[in-house]
Amino acid sequence: MAKYRKRPVEIEAFKFYVDRMPDWFMDKVSSNDVILYNCNYKRYEIDEAYCEIKTLEGVMRANGGDYIIRGIQGEMYPCKPDIFEQTYEKVSAK
Repeated sequence: MAKYRKRPVEIEAFKFYVDRMPDWFMDKVSSNDVILYNCNYKRYEIDEAYCEIKTLEGVMRANGGDYIIRGIQGEMYPCKPDIFEQTYEKVSAK
């Protein structure tokens, strides 16, 4: 059987309710592809904030502190911090 290696791919990501929400994410909020809940920093703690993201696999939930990933074709999906940190390494900061 043949063996394959995953090609290195650069993605964009941010930590939800921790980092500044990038324009590409806010565009999806404006188009209702992302729905924000309890995202008032003065009123809600990180463990209360979450969002629902329309993905290729259906609607997925991201909690405060989860990473939101923008893939190479513009698709978006959430990723738990431990999985993200095992899978990705920072190549640059914008």
